[in-house]
Amino acid sequence: MKRYDSYKDSGVKWIGEIPSHWDAIKLKYKLQLINDKIVPNGLQYIGMENIESFTGKYVQSGIKAEGLANHFQAGDILFGKLRPYLAKAYQCKADGCCSTELLVYRNKEYPDFFKYTFLAKPFVDLVNSSTYGSKMPRANANFIGSQFIPVPPLTEQRAIVSFLDTELGKIDTYMDKEQQLIERLKELKQSLIARAVTHGIDPNVKMKPSGINWIGEIPEHWEVKNLRSFLRIISDKGHPKEQLLSVVREQGVIIRNTDSKDENHNFIPDDLKGYKLVRKGQFVINKMKSWQGSYAVSNYQGIVSPAYYTCDLRFDNKEFFNIAIRSKAYVPFFSQYSKGIRVGQWDLDPINLKKIPFFLPPLSEQRAIVDYLQDKTSKIDKLITEKTRELEYMNELRQRIISDAVTGKIDVHS
Repeated sequence: MKRYDSYKDSGVKWIGEIPSHWDAIKLKYKLQLINDKIVPNGLQYIGMENIESFTGKYVQSGIKAEGLANHFQAGDILFGKLRPYLAKAYQCKADGCCSTELLVYRNKEYPDFFKYTFLAKPFVDLVNSSTYGSKMPRANANFIGSQFIPVPPLTEQRAIVSFLDTELGKIDTYMDKEQQLIERLKELKQSLIARAVTHGIDPNVKMKPSGINWIGEIPEHWEVKNLRSFLRIISDKGHPKEQLLSVVREQGVIIRNTDSKDENHNFIPDDLKGYKLVRKGQFVINKMKSWQGSYAVSNYQGIVSPAYYTCDLRFDNKEFFNIAIRSKAYVPFFSQYSKGIRVGQWDLDPINLKKIPFFLPPLSEQRAIVDYLQDKTSKIDKLITEKTRELEYMNELRQRIISDAVTGKIDVHS
C-alpha cells in the first residue's frame, strides 16, 4: 500500500515518523484507567486465559472468578499486565468483570482504534521493557499511561479500524483453515501410530481380543504384560548442578530453557537439591499431567521436579516402548488411574501405574514397526512443518499490518 504524502518525526522511538496531520499524545489523555473493584456475583468474567495473544480474540476456558475483580463496561479495553509480552488485549462486548491481572481502559469517543494500539507489537515491546518482578513480570500502569501513542483524526481512526477488521478477517480465515489442516495431520499421525503399536503392520496376521474396549483386537502372537515388568520407580535427589528437564505432551522430555519467558510459568526454587535425577533411557512421568500424555523416555540426563515419577526402564527396544506408550492408545490408561478433586490437580496412582497393560510384539517386529512409523510419520511431519511455517509468516504479517496501520506507515485510503 502507499504511504501518506508527508510525514513528521513523532519524537517517539516506537512510533517513528507519523503523517504530518496526526498527533502523538500521552495514552492517559486518551484512555482512562478504570479501577472499579467488585465481587463478580454472576457477571460475565474474563480472565487472562480468555484472551488470545496478539489477536484480541475471546477464548472459552471455563475459568471461574475468585475474590474481587475489575469491573468493565461495553467498549472498554482490557490489557494483561501480567507477562505483557503475551499481548493480551481485548475490547469488551458487554458489561462484566475481569481478573485483576487485566488493566481496564476506557475511551468514550471511539475506543475501537486504541484496541489495535494495544495489539501493536512495538507498543507491546515497549510496555514489556518496563516490567517489574523477575518470576512473574507485570507491566507498570503509570508507565503505560505516560507513553505517547499516535492519534489520527477521528475519521481516519474509523477508516483504519474498518481496514484492519477486513484485512485481519481475511488472514484469520486463512489461518483457521491451515490450523484445521495441521490438526487433521496430527490426528492422522496419532491414529497411524496407535494402530501400528496395537495391531501391528501385517494385515494378514491372526488376531485375538485384547480385553480392552478402545484397543480391540491385537495380533495373536503378541504378549500382554503389565508395566511392572518393565518399570521400577526410583528417586535419586541431590544433584542441583544438573540441567533442568521437563516433560511436555507434544515433545516428550525436553531441556528446560530457564531464560525463556514462555517456558517458565511455573516457579523454579533457588535450591534444587530436592529435584530428581533422570538418566538417559529412563522413563519420566509428570504425575499431575500424565492423563494428558505428559510422559516419555528421556534422551537426556538432568533433573526434574519432585512432582514427577522417575523410573528405571528394563526394555530392549526403548524406542519402540516410547513410541507405543506415548500413543493415544495408552493415554486412556493413565487417565483411568489419575484421580483428584480437580482435573488440573489429578495425581497418578503409582500402584495402578504398574498395572497398565503393554502389548508386546517380538523384538524383530518392534524394529519393523519403528522403521515403518519413521517412514510414514516423517512425511506427515514435513507437511506439518511447512504449514506451521506458513502460519508463522501470517502471524508476522498480521502484526506488521496492525503496527503499520496504527502508526500511519500505510495510508488505508489508497
